[in-house]
Amino acid sequence: MTITVLGAGSIGASVVRELCTRSDDVTRVQVCDTRSQALQALHEQADDESSLRSFQVDIRDTGVLSQIVQGSDCVISCVPAKHNPELAELCLEVGVHFCDLGGDDSLISKELALHDRAREKGVWVVPNCGLAPGLVNVLCLHGIDQLDHAEAAHLRVGDVPLHPKPPFNFRISWSAERILADYTNPARLIEQGQVVEADALSRREEIEFGAPFGTMEAFCTQGGLSTLTDTLAGRVDALDHKTIRWPGHAHQMRFVIGLGLAENRKIGVRTHLTYRDLLVRRLRKRLGGDYEDAVLLRVLLRGEMEGRPTSLVYEMIERYDAATQQTAMMRCTAIPTVVAALFLARGAPTATGGADVPENVLPRKQFLQAVADRGLNIEDERHENLRDVTTKRPLDPQQA
Repeated sequence: MTITVLGAGSIGASVVRELCTRSDDVTRVQVCDTRSQALQALHEQADDESSLRSFQVDIRDTGVLSQIVQGSDCVISCVPAKHNPELAELCLEVGVHFCDLGGDDSLISKELALHDRAREKGVWVVPNCGLAPGLVNVLCLHGIDQLDHAEAAHLRVGDVPLHPKPPFNFRISWSAERILADYTNPARLIEQGQVVEADALSRREEIEFGAPFGTMEAFCTQGGLSTLTDTLAGRVDALDHKTIRWPGHAHQMRFVIGLGLAENRKIGVRTHLTYRDLLVRRLRKRLGGDYEDAVLLRVLLRGEMEGRPTSLVYEMIERYDAATQQTAMMRCTAIPTVVAALFLARGAPTATGGADVPENVLPRKQFLQAVADRGLNIEDERHENLRDVTTKRPLDPQQA
């Protein structure tokens, strides 16, 4: 089996590592990037280089890229999300399955619009295969499958530094552009059975985790739900996703964005740079680089089971791995993506092709088991009462 990875950045490198070390039926891993140093680093870090092939190529060079991906069983995109619709089309043309880490809603819509052509070709285009959207969406629908009747679904997830340093107490895990997209585009939620929009960085709440985290904050952002809002419209009374950070982060970002520093407006007539371009550069400079982190995840579902009020809770806390020098965000993004790609490559989906998100395409129970087998420990709890997502304690009767 041959898997091709586009992009050798932090997430791409983690995907390559996962494929090379714990995928016995993958005989060839191809990785493409423009940076020779990044490719060389992958070879130096590989325990067994026999299956690894690297290509120094610009992904916009479709003529060369199509020759490289030809014959792959699946292509995984770990490049900036703006390239994914064109890359999905390229893979569709050469007859190769394609998956990626997701992007803003407009980009996902372009990929999903390829459904009819992909079905005709017998090829899968599956965006949103990372952490959120991705793993949390699969957990959500898996939990809903367990309930006789679902009323509410609350998704909370975030990447935070283990050793926060003021004034920001925040670091960028892999994409400043993705952070700004999530922080500036509205989130689509379900309230009282109706689809509504909420401003990014709004609806802040305090959420409790064990030491050393304690009281964190969570707030609305765009990216986590993606198509899940449409999937669950008419099925649940409430659905929301919030991003977890150290306290104070939402206030800081509202201040920065309120100054207009995230606007796609040119700074002046003598430059092509926009305020957003400049902010991205400063975020990378000030908040990028290596650091030790943790991923905090909680998915809480409320409904009925066997005629009784029931809450299902899925929770995961993953920390930086000092032995492999991999961040929690690398692993929590790479592992679900690799699992999704391998399911596609092995022909696991029951349909013969199309364009859709992983929670609708892949067998959910088997997907979650494969993720657990690769080391992501997701604990699950069942409570015979209705619980609050922020504390996991029983809801007050008025809240219920």
